[in-house]
Amino acid sequence: MILKRFNRTAAALSVILAMSCSNKNNHMSLAFQLSHPATTLRTTSSSSSSTSLSMSAALIVQNKGGGHGELGFQLAKNLQSNPKITSITILQDDACNDEQEPFKSYATDIPDVKIVKANLSSSEDDTIESLQSILGQDASFDYIWDNCSKSPTGPAKALCDAAKHAWNTKLYTYVSSAGIYQPDESTTFPMNELTTPIKSTAGQHLFDTYAKDTLDLPYVSFRPQYIYGPNSNKHDYIDWFLHRLTRNLPLPIPGDGNQKVSLTNSRDVASILASVLNDEQAAIDQCYFNCGTDRLLTYNDVVHLCADAANIPQDEVHIEYYDADMFGKATFPFRMTDFYVAPDAVKEILKWDGPVCDLAKDLKDFYHDSFLARGGHTMKLPLLVKDWEIVVGHRTSFEIGSVYDKYIPIEFDCSDVKELLID
Repeated sequence: MILKRFNRTAAALSVILAMSCSNKNNHMSLAFQLSHPATTLRTTSSSSSSTSLSMSAALIVQNKGGGHGELGFQLAKNLQSNPKITSITILQDDACNDEQEPFKSYATDIPDVKIVKANLSSSEDDTIESLQSILGQDASFDYIWDNCSKSPTGPAKALCDAAKHAWNTKLYTYVSSAGIYQPDESTTFPMNELTTPIKSTAGQHLFDTYAKDTLDLPYVSFRPQYIYGPNSNKHDYIDWFLHRLTRNLPLPIPGDGNQKVSLTNSRDVASILASVLNDEQAAIDQCYFNCGTDRLLTYNDVVHLCADAANIPQDEVHIEYYDADMFGKATFPFRMTDFYVAPDAVKEILKWDGPVCDLAKDLKDFYHDSFLARGGHTMKLPLLVKDWEIVVGHRTSFEIGSVYDKYIPIEFDCSDVKELLID
């Protein structure tokens, strides 16, 4: 693991530490560096105090980005107001892009959270000692939220081992994925945590097994689904709709568009993850929780909400329903069939109050603050061959030329076309 601790006032000390560490035969090599002041991540004065860490310290382990990339940031903001938590550390995968959200907002939005950066993608068999050397020899954490691990190997295994054998962690909360579900013909929706079949070979399931069964950690595992948010660096789910709507293109949707989907704001996901503190033992007893909003929508609903956000009249919206058995998923961002979860268990058992965010309002903000700000309405799109195939290519008759011509620049020379005569 390569550690990068950010501290604007410790230039001389960082050089000494780096030289010292290079002379030691540590399993985990350490390197300290300073960042530009504009992107410096602060550590709190209390971060060096083993007393404050041992009181009720929280560790958030955060991946490099993607669909779950904003959760650690939003969770840290949530936990700052929780009376159970006296200090927060984010162990951040150093493969993140500090110029992107949410990472560029760490310094301004959560300045009292200690940020420690390390290589969390390593496949090496790291140890408790190597992890401890990164976080500090006196560091200990009562609560862990792991939003990074994908299987019980490398740094992920060392983290579990430290929680069990070094820190005596009170509660280990893991962010898994609803993608672990493998519904069959008998599955009822929304998918239930305890009865829906799962992929036995999924890395998240193997992690659950190691942490819960092998180590017998006080353990809770959440399964979120489609996540969006104001500081996300993954926009695919919503961009798919807006790319087509803002260009007056058809939206190819499998089936009849009445399949339901759970689209949840990252702030609501964070509040669900923090709800384990409402009743820790009940959380451990249940162990597995679906993680998402209770405001379920159909694919058709999402289309029309996106159109409203972009001020596109509903009569100008063109949905092209297609046979999923014939064309498959194509580029559609969601499943072809029903595949959704609901937060019934977390509301009943952990007394989660429910979502505070509303997709209709959030989409208006997203359209202006994210989609337009990124140039989404003018950016070059990938080839829309699959869209063309579904909307135009499968028809038995059509005119040469279509709305896709400028997106699929294929020229047809029809000057020498002759009528086909069939006897």
